[in-house]
Amino acid sequence: TIPDRAKRLFLTKDKPRAEWPRKIMAKGAAADAAAAASASSTATDTTTTSTTNNATTAQTTILKHERRVDLAEREAIVTSLLHQVRPTLEATLRRMERKQGQTLNEQETEVEEDLYGSDIVVKNKRRDGEDDDDDDDDEDAPVYNPKNVPLDWDGKPIPYWLFKLHGLNHYYECEICGGESYRGRRNFELHFADPKHAMGMKSLGIPNTKHFHGVTKIDDAKALWKTLQGKMEQETSKDEEYEDSHGNVLSRSTYEDLARQGLL
Repeated sequence: TIPDRAKRLFLTKDKPRAEWPRKIMAKGAAADAAAAASASSTATDTTTTSTTNNATTAQTTILKHERRVDLAEREAIVTSLLHQVRPTLEATLRRMERKQGQTLNEQETEVEEDLYGSDIVVKNKRRDGEDDDDDDDDEDAPVYNPKNVPLDWDGKPIPYWLFKLHGLNHYYECEICGGESYRGRRNFELHFADPKHAMGMKSLGIPNTKHFHGVTKIDDAKALWKTLQGKMEQETSKDEEYEDSHGNVLSRSTYEDLARQGLL
């Protein structure tokens, strides 16, 4: 109203603007109201936040407590189950330790006992023992060998085709070895390097060289040795050298030719 405006104007008389009362300004009342409302809202928010924080803290504490209870309950369940299965675990460990020290046959026997029972396993062992006795009897029985085929490492005759392949049905006699007979071409070829054959050649005064490989008769060996001696003498004579009156070195054949021609 007009009187109110006159009062406000009178209050500003002879005063600087900084000293004017805030209530006489047009926006002063609204600013004070807004400030009061803001302070009230801030206080309310602070109260609400504090209440919310307290509720959250309490809820977190409750969750932690419940989690601890669940863990303890589960540990108790696991412990009780472990006590129930402990005999089975210990028996399993003992069985594994026993198996580590067993042979393969003992393990198979134990498995058969678990599957079929001990009585059946004992009967099978007795039957196996009887079979082994039969096998021993078969091994002790005489070997049927009508063609006189050599025996293999297992005491049985070798196959007849192998016998024919190596020519073991043929015998080769060596007079130098004292009439010894060798079975098969391979054994005959190898015997020329044996000490027995070398001793026979030495007793004849003949060296056991490759020239006499395959010679089994004493007369043939002596005749061959004489032939070889004649050839060696001829080769020795060819190697003889002569010297003429002028000091020239000539072979024996050349020297004899020149002597016959009278050129020396």
